[in-house]
Amino acid sequence: MVNYLRLTEIFYSLQGESNTVGLPTVFVRLTGCPLRCTYCDTQYAFIGGKKFSLAQIIQDIEQYSTNYITITGGEPLSQANVHPLMKSLADKGYQVSLETSGALDISNVDSRVIKVMDLKTPSSGESSKNIYQNINHLTAEDQVKFVIADNDDYDWSKKIMADYNLTTRCQVLFSPVTDKMPAVLLADKILHDKLAVRFQIQLHKYLWADAQGK
Repeated sequence: MVNYLRLTEIFYSLQGESNTVGLPTVFVRLTGCPLRCTYCDTQYAFIGGKKFSLAQIIQDIEQYSTNYITITGGEPLSQANVHPLMKSLADKGYQVSLETSGALDISNVDSRVIKVMDLKTPSSGESSKNIYQNINHLTAEDQVKFVIADNDDYDWSKKIMADYNLTTRCQVLFSPVTDKMPAVLLADKILHDKLAVRFQIQLHKYLWADAQGK
């Protein structure tokens, strides 16, 4: 039986976020997402896409000389066949990261895959969908990202960090929403409150604005 995934795009670029920022990476963007975050910047991945076999996806990836693969969306975990894809890539020795919303169960994600879990802040309109049990399945290699649009998001993120002792479990990323939270303001808040988090801006947007496939 041939396994298929519906993809919006496969592209080669610099990683714009996470702890591998700046590294040449192949991105596999799956189509479809059950969430509708107010600040979503990949709405084009909600519908459409094309069907690819796992073999086709791996063949496309192999043309690039990089060990870093990011599985993104949309919401990759909304397609069950993402699991055999991630396993196959890890078996081949790739460093695979999964960008997921945290609104779907991550307990069965291959242990070799680095999970970058975006806990939805209140301004997203989707914070009620967060599955906090997912935190129990994070390791020191994984990352939790908070996308922050305003002061309420910031205070909420600090509380979640404290309530779940996140900085003792995994890496924590704070990222400002473009045009909502000035990057320098978020940076100043992190320094003032002495938070043990990684501040990040989206490098790809700085370099290529909102160009698709970058």
